[in-house]
Amino acid sequence: MGGFFGACRNSDAISDAFFGTDYHSHLGTKRAGMAAYDSKIGLQRSIHNIENSPFRTKFEHVFEEMEGHSAIGCISDYAPQPLLIRSRLGKYAIATVGVVNNTEELVERYVASGDGQFDAMTGGAVNTTELIAALINKKTSFTEGIQFAQSEIDGTAAILILKEGGNIIAARDKVGRLPLVIGKSEDGYCATLEPFAATKLDYEPVKELRAGEIVEISADGMTTLYEGTEQMKICSFLWSYYGYPTSTYEGKNVEVMRYRNGAIMAENDAACGKNGEIDYVGGIPDSGTPHAIGYANKSGIPFARAFIKYTPTWARSFTPAKQSERNRIAKMKQIPVHELIEDKNLLFVDDSIVRGTQIRETVEFLYENGAKAVHMRSACPPIMYSCKYLNFSRATGDMDLIARKIIAELEGDEGNKYIHEYSDFSTERGKKLREELCKRLHLKTIEFQTLDGIIKAIGLEPCKLCTYCYTGKE
Repeated sequence: MGGFFGACRNSDAISDAFFGTDYHSHLGTKRAGMAAYDSKIGLQRSIHNIENSPFRTKFEHVFEEMEGHSAIGCISDYAPQPLLIRSRLGKYAIATVGVVNNTEELVERYVASGDGQFDAMTGGAVNTTELIAALINKKTSFTEGIQFAQSEIDGTAAILILKEGGNIIAARDKVGRLPLVIGKSEDGYCATLEPFAATKLDYEPVKELRAGEIVEISADGMTTLYEGTEQMKICSFLWSYYGYPTSTYEGKNVEVMRYRNGAIMAENDAACGKNGEIDYVGGIPDSGTPHAIGYANKSGIPFARAFIKYTPTWARSFTPAKQSERNRIAKMKQIPVHELIEDKNLLFVDDSIVRGTQIRETVEFLYENGAKAVHMRSACPPIMYSCKYLNFSRATGDMDLIARKIIAELEGDEGNKYIHEYSDFSTERGKKLREELCKRLHLKTIEFQTLDGIIKAIGLEPCKLCTYCYTGKE
């Protein structure tokens, strides 16, 4: 998906931008970049591939290579950024997070107008951050340009701009699917997607931007350029999966939500008599673990880590080119605790079930190490639609999702009319989906958190949450 961090200070900002960006590393594994502004040097930029090494390793020399009282950094799963732009709005660096679904339409319209061109990447694709900059540049101010870009984009775009002169403009996406927080310290201001990145660097969060809100920060203050709206649709998956445990979005902490979410799942299972004869509850590391702790605490079933992920030499970002090698690395990371697996009935909670590949491999690994039975719980409802707003899912389309594959095999296109029934465990279709998942994933039982359950666990009004991946409703 991606994330960004920016800082304006009365002293050097490179260190804050470096560590602030590094604190977003859980959000992307492809590219990373930093840009800085110094009154003598001007704008500077550095971009690296981080697929097989962490952000810190690739940017460890940035303290010697860059300087300035203002700097931004980003982690990206897609195109390289930040980009340096020269336009009628002046020189600036720009980083974005989100997805643009109508890229081709916008590019054709822009190129056809005869007033622009784009640097094409491999396969002819266009860097969406460059596209967003081009849309911004069509207006006479950054505020008008950002609003215009947001109105033209089908998708999501959170935007961070480092202006020549050192000020930073931060714009939350138009419906607030992503968070964006402003922090204040004794020496300046910062803008960050992950709130904990600000607090760890001694910034006090002073403002969580509203949907579509645009602000400009300097070392000495913050100015609101556009107040935004109350029409928020923040991504519910922030809490169940990709948000960092210590972060708080819209007043709701991620770790606390996951404990509460697990407890609600345990209550649901107890009401249906589905959590008997379980020796241990565990989480699929790492994001499934707090959901499992909540489940164990509520159910009274002991929590145990039946296997541990070994990450010192096989970091999350290490991704071999061959699928066979990726599978091998995945298995090498899983180190069993035989005493907690052999002849045991185990219930695991995962943050979600997308394609099912990793769960199947994990279940096979547990049986190979002597498990008597493996039960699985998903901390969110069945994912029925591939996200078109944030690209968080590893799937590339609806039919890559294991739930949709099974529905298609059972009923063909006709099954698309009954997706809501397949999500509901109490219906015949819902029961059939779960039976098929158990067969394919070699599970004793499988169940999902309900839509009402995950909304209750988050604690926000349903109208303020995006649940598109579960319901298909915008």
